[in-house]
Amino acid sequence: MKKRFVLKALAAATLLSSMAVTHAADTVKFANIVELSGPGTTAGTNFKNGAELAIKEINAKGGILGKKIEYTTEDTQTNPGVAKGLTQKAVDNDVFAIFGPVYSGSIMVSQAESRRGGVPNFTGGEGAAVTQQGNPYVFRTSFGQSVSFPKVARYINGISKKLAVIYVNNDFGKGGRDTMKKLMEGSSTSIVADISTDQGQVDFTAAVLNAKNSGADALFVYLNEEESARLLQTLRKQGWNKPIIGETTLTGQKVIELAGDAANGAKAHVGLTTEAPQLKEFGQKYMAAYKASTDHNGAKGYMGVYTLKAAIERVGKFDREAVAKALHNACYTTKEEPGILMNLCWDDKGDLDRESFMIEVVNGKGVVTETLPPLGKK
Repeated sequence: MKKRFVLKALAAATLLSSMAVTHAADTVKFANIVELSGPGTTAGTNFKNGAELAIKEINAKGGILGKKIEYTTEDTQTNPGVAKGLTQKAVDNDVFAIFGPVYSGSIMVSQAESRRGGVPNFTGGEGAAVTQQGNPYVFRTSFGQSVSFPKVARYINGISKKLAVIYVNNDFGKGGRDTMKKLMEGSSTSIVADISTDQGQVDFTAAVLNAKNSGADALFVYLNEEESARLLQTLRKQGWNKPIIGETTLTGQKVIELAGDAANGAKAHVGLTTEAPQLKEFGQKYMAAYKASTDHNGAKGYMGVYTLKAAIERVGKFDREAVAKALHNACYTTKEEPGILMNLCWDDKGDLDRESFMIEVVNGKGVVTETLPPLGKK
């Protein structure tokens, strides 16, 4: 009797083990490691939602090479140390890929762990230094400052002789400020005010007065979303009536919602906007799924997942190293994978190039005023 019981137990354990192996063989694991609290909540939540939307669509169509995607979501609390620990945990759990963090300061710290594990890591971080660490596994789903800033600098050169710059004093902001200063050297535009602000800053009165007193004929703003909204409100209260120009974070949907009428007239170069024809359908799907509009970060998460899918299918197997190599110095088109939404190319460092847009906030809505070609296109 005892012998039969032991044999049955062994048979049951073998069956469960076999089921677990089969289940594992039928799935691939992704990890979302994003800012769901702290100053980066808006960016991280949108990025996470975009990635999840893509995963659900892909799973509904059978997955990638027959494997359904399993995923976890973790909150970095907009803290680089937490991001590093969560990335280490994801690597130890043998995930195939990591999406996030979005903030440059966090990915600068956490990417050491994904590199240690040889795990492809897609980030929304724009800081110039993010892809300058020689990490073959880190890829941007946004423009790096080396790609986006030459475009906005050309625009500024056409309208300004004396420029004031207001930036946030973190890896993201300092990288943008340093890039802009280099681009303006030897140009027809001189920077007459270089104004640093803190992450999470509430009162921008002093910064605005500094810009006004500098004699600048235009203002370049490089802050995170919530701070951008507060600055725009202060600029309007202080009677600033000169051009306000920025990058993607200046005119995002959350900024427009928070700043209200103060956002009208602000102009920015953006890599992604749901107002562009290529992204309108995505914006509608996002609204249907989450009952809210998204900024560029939702598109970055969504396109990142589909880009990884395209690379895996191009390689033909789940090989992290081979997939990473297939993304370097390579181009992907919407004909190959419609989910990437726009034709794009990656360089040898994991930086992205594609079409982009100039927009202006008009009556509380970002309006596309111009489509700019990829930087590499002659």
